[in-house]
Amino acid sequence: MNRQQRLKLYEYQSRAYSEGTVEYMNEQWVFFDDETDEAASVEEFLHQEIEVLHMNRWKRGVLLEDGKIKMGNEIFFLRHQDNVRIRKHLVYSLERLLDGINDDAFFQFVTTLNSLHFSIYDCLYCYNHLSFLNDEKQQDGVNFMVFDNQEQICNVQHHFCYYEKTNDRFEFTLNTGKRLIIEKMTS
Repeated sequence: MNRQQRLKLYEYQSRAYSEGTVEYMNEQWVFFDDETDEAASVEEFLHQEIEVLHMNRWKRGVLLEDGKIKMGNEIFFLRHQDNVRIRKHLVYSLERLLDGINDDAFFQFVTTLNSLHFSIYDCLYCYNHLSFLNDEKQQDGVNFMVFDNQEQICNVQHHFCYYEKTNDRFEFTLNTGKRLIIEKMTS
């Protein structure tokens, strides 16, 4: 699995975007999140990926100042009441963890999480112990993650040992009591 395949898995995650509408109010653009009903200045999302619903298709671009969106070589302008979605950011420590594990462990973790109806974008908390062991010859320990998909909570413990062999074990526990364990060992 190369970097591009990993990015595809990121792209097709549920709840990867904040969706809502934009309105021009008091000489500024405001984003209204459909899920939380919260308002935020569009300025907070400058230079981030944004998609605008235009003729029943999502058009992707990068948000610039004054309601401009760069789509390829063209510049478009936001319109009052446009439906938009803005890509969410991953919790930093989770992003570093996903970058640090091997392809098989990454794929198994993400697909198992998705099969339980969670997205990597549902992460509320991640403790990445692996990031503290970069200079160590033998790396072992546990990472902790908590996910919330608005219906259930999932706690994940990632037990790892990287030395002569690579061992990744993920223990998923849902608030319903359901548990699932997957393990990947390679030499």
